[in-house]
Amino acid sequence: MAASRGRSFIGRFGVHIAVLVFVAIWTIPTLGILISSLRDKDQLIVSGWWTALSTSSQTEAGRTDAADKQVEKDGKFLIMGNLFGAGDARTVTAFGTKAQQPTQFEVGTAADLGEGVTLQVNDDGSYVMSSPKAFEITRGQRVYFSASAPPRFTTDNYRTVLFSEGIGRSFINSLTVTIPATIIPILIAAYAAYALAWMRFPGRALLIAVIIGLLVVPLQMSLIPLLKLYNGVGLFFGVPAKTYLGIWLAHTGFGLPFAIYLLRSYIAGLPREIMESARIDGASDFEIFVKIVLPLSFPVLASFAIFQFLWVWNDLLVAMVFLGSGSDQLVLTGKLNALLGSRGGDWEILTTSAFVTIIVPLIVFFSLQRYFVRGLLAGSVKGG
Repeated sequence: MAASRGRSFIGRFGVHIAVLVFVAIWTIPTLGILISSLRDKDQLIVSGWWTALSTSSQTEAGRTDAADKQVEKDGKFLIMGNLFGAGDARTVTAFGTKAQQPTQFEVGTAADLGEGVTLQVNDDGSYVMSSPKAFEITRGQRVYFSASAPPRFTTDNYRTVLFSEGIGRSFINSLTVTIPATIIPILIAAYAAYALAWMRFPGRALLIAVIIGLLVVPLQMSLIPLLKLYNGVGLFFGVPAKTYLGIWLAHTGFGLPFAIYLLRSYIAGLPREIMESARIDGASDFEIFVKIVLPLSFPVLASFAIFQFLWVWNDLLVAMVFLGSGSDQLVLTGKLNALLGSRGGDWEILTTSAFVTIIVPLIVFFSLQRYFVRGLLAGSVKGG
């Protein structure tokens, strides 16, 4: 008995550890993308997101003013200024005049540049270059320095992405594709699932077998034949090839086999007594479906809605084939793929775009997640 309880405890402990590991694997990268999207561009380049709350340090180069800005004071000629712009909160920690030794001198000390010329850089970025004779330099002295900056967070990245990079338009395009492509297959599959579960007609078993067989057909294998068929029908009726209607029908076709299979498994497991009682009371199949089956099937409908929404929202291949890559048609995944090529070094743009891409699926998932497990378990119910 004690050994059995020990094994049970170890099993539960192992399950909890496994769940914790999977949650960490999913959560940590998402948190990293969110933090990176809110960080200042300069700090994001030099340090990882896990250092976002600590002071960052980086080495930069600046230049003093030229000889035309010099002033004479107490027999010496001085060039004064600041390496930082107005409002810059950074602090200089060390400086130098050679790229090989950018932190050769401590702040506040006078570095000897030869021939009596000295350079002093203070921690606030201000500098004083002194000479016993008038300066004749036409360009300022190059200064290398190490500067530390407090953590800086900004929403400018989101304003840039949504209004300057075209992500806002692609966001609308993705919603235009995803919402109908989620609702249409649910409506069709719900009717079909009820018919296959509770209505008797010739060829019912064969139709169920065909639907199950379609579950294993790769999307890539059927994509080109479906596109040729759609283009042929569109040409016959004079309908343009690259339209939202085409991609709605494509996603509906690809999602229907799984939707019908999942919904039929659930609907077939509903109590037979409810159906028989409704028929005795004179209810038609349509009334039974609308007033009884649909309300009871909401968990599995929500479960499939999550699957379909996530798949369509993250899709790139079908969108590129059936919708095109024009600025007025490009979906979020396509736009993000384009940014990877044109803005590959701008991490603030890429991380912000990535988080904009995942925020809607996160909202949908957490809104419907209480029905998710119930809907998945429904597929294992043995039906009629």
